[in-house]
Amino acid sequence: MTRFDTITAHPLARKDFVLATDLDGTFLGGTDAARARCYDWINRSRGQVGLIFVTGRDPEFISELTLEHGVPRPDFVIGDVGTTIAEMGEDHSISPITALEAQIASAWGDATEKVKAALADVAGLRLQPTNFRYRLSYDMDPATFDDRAFEIVAALGLDALASDNRFFDVLPKGISKGPSLLRLLDYLGIAEDRTLAAGDTLNDLSMLTVGVPAVAVGGSEQPLLDAIEGHTNVHVAKGVGVDGIAEAIRHHNLLPQS
Repeated sequence: MTRFDTITAHPLARKDFVLATDLDGTFLGGTDAARARCYDWINRSRGQVGLIFVTGRDPEFISELTLEHGVPRPDFVIGDVGTTIAEMGEDHSISPITALEAQIASAWGDATEKVKAALADVAGLRLQPTNFRYRLSYDMDPATFDDRAFEIVAALGLDALASDNRFFDVLPKGISKGPSLLRLLDYLGIAEDRTLAAGDTLNDLSMLTVGVPAVAVGGSEQPLLDAIEGHTNVHVAKGVGVDGIAEAIRHHNLLPQS
């Protein structure tokens, strides 16, 4: 029984392994031909392989991506940089899991307007228009960005994360992709050593370093590569995007028959 007392073991736990992957630059990365091969393999292997998207993208984007752009439908979604934890239905609808999001909602509280006001005059930040539930995200201009933004966010009791030298996310304290992934795996009864986490930027760092088999795909940003040095569970792939994921599946021996 998990600590959530909701699920003993989801059918996903009986699959050979589960791919928990970032989207931009990772599952959406690589050549058109490489993505087509990967997506076809995923679709043919759903009896063996589970799929979780772990992304900064919001649920609306993910639903559109899978409905209209030929990207395989995930079983679950960790979106909004870890602040959304949800199941995706066969109709591509995304249903948040209340038992897993309660702590996130509590940690965020009524921070939205406070953050907007506190960062309104900080140089190099432009608020993204999406109506996020438990986070705020900004486009960041590295040439003009005032890094006192980190101190402002910390003073509000929240976490700030810059990634890909162009995004600035404000998150509930202690919430990010890694902790949310572990909560979902525990909730579903999925063994951590049968999970592959894949990413390419600093907002993937927390999930690559939680201890599950992991990969920084080819083309990952240098600050991420610097940060994962010494983490033996993380394979640094040569293959870009989906080719890096395939390389890591072989490296970690997650699906020997492949």
